[in-house]
Amino acid sequence: MKQLLPLNCLLIMLALFSCKKDSFITSTDARLNISSDSLRFDTVFTSTGSVTQSFKIRNDNEQMLRLSSVKLMGGSSSPFKININGIAANQAGNIDIAAEDSIYIFVSVTVNPTAANLPFILSDSISVEYNGNQRWVQLEAYGQNARFMNGSIISTNTTWDNSRPYVILDFLNVAAGATLTILPGTKIYAHANAPVIIDGTLNATGTAVNKIVFAGDRLDAPYKDYPAGWPGIIFRSSSINNHLQFTNIKNAYQAIVVDQPALNANPKLIIEQCIIDNAFDAGIFSINSSITASNLLISNCANNIALQGGGVYNFTHCTAASFSNNFLLHKTPVLSVANYVLQNGTPVSNNLQAFFTNCIFWGDNGFVENEIAVNKEGATSFAVNISNSLYRSAVDPANATLTNVIKNQDPIFDSVDVSNRYYDFRHTKSPSPGLEAGIATPINKDLDDNARPVGLPDLGCYEKP
Repeated sequence: MKQLLPLNCLLIMLALFSCKKDSFITSTDARLNISSDSLRFDTVFTSTGSVTQSFKIRNDNEQMLRLSSVKLMGGSSSPFKININGIAANQAGNIDIAAEDSIYIFVSVTVNPTAANLPFILSDSISVEYNGNQRWVQLEAYGQNARFMNGSIISTNTTWDNSRPYVILDFLNVAAGATLTILPGTKIYAHANAPVIIDGTLNATGTAVNKIVFAGDRLDAPYKDYPAGWPGIIFRSSSINNHLQFTNIKNAYQAIVVDQPALNANPKLIIEQCIIDNAFDAGIFSINSSITASNLLISNCANNIALQGGGVYNFTHCTAASFSNNFLLHKTPVLSVANYVLQNGTPVSNNLQAFFTNCIFWGDNGFVENEIAVNKEGATSFAVNISNSLYRSAVDPANATLTNVIKNQDPIFDSVDVSNRYYDFRHTKSPSPGLEAGIATPINKDLDDNARPVGLPDLGCYEKP
């Protein structure tokens, strides 16, 4: 009998503990943990839904807790929608949360079109009531009206202004013979499967204070920083006389693809004072075409500049720089030039002329020893000239003529903060080897539109003020 007493005591204690777990705490001092007191949504375009965000409501007590109400205060007229632990409803009551357990509240927002051109703020709140207490979670979103281009073909000369952003769905095609002119300050956002295809002419000319932007249409964190958010801009074989100036292209799969030679004597693409950043596959991928670029910054792309299959290229005062980060490893040279492409495993070569003057080709924190790769096949005309440029390389690039180059001297960029994804590729700090190391060219402004000196300009896209 005495041996049964400890066992009986244990059973009684377990029963009491179980009863405590199954009972409700009704005190106003009950501990309720709400994981966030506010949810904020970045720009959400009208008629399109947002990403879904969530917060957690946790019962930190040793007894069950009953929520008397979880309520979206704007009700059915609110642009916000909530899901209460798996149930889509604007309000729910008598929600039991087990001891030391949680429920989730999911929130999304859909913005109805308005007459406003500028972004506008949408707000609401969620009320959580329990044991006579009331807690709040504030909701806020930035709505933006937009012009939606869904599988659109531009067949006549067209001008886009900056009064509202453009959102491209499915694809946008500028047909052969047509010109799309984009005015300063215009923003173009493309969906994940929506390339910009140019068979005619693209003329996107911004200004130093009103840049044109091409980006993906996911503007909410963390998607707004992901590479491959949209396909990119493709200049196809019939395209001619394209011009990009003060235009930023970011987070594409292949930011710019230029295919086949120009059909006239002009470069197929002229790029001035532009930034290409965070492309998953390539910043510029060109096949046997013609590009003239100046004051161009291409940063943190899997392949910054890939010029294949021959062509005619002239890059002046350009910076190509890559550093491994959370999204992309630096595994390939920032500049790759070849006079051939492989067709069924066989190299097919074309004439190649490529000139790089006053440029910086640099990478670090990755797996690349030689930041310039120049490859040659066949007996076609071949000339690759790199002059007054700075680059990182264990060995000099084969098949290239090098003049007054600076090798393996860190350009000392103003800021390279990989963990916070903050980069400033200016190099204003002495003793940067790129300062006053250039040769005079007709390029008299830099990427910031600052004047370059007549005598000894700085290397790369930026001039020290």
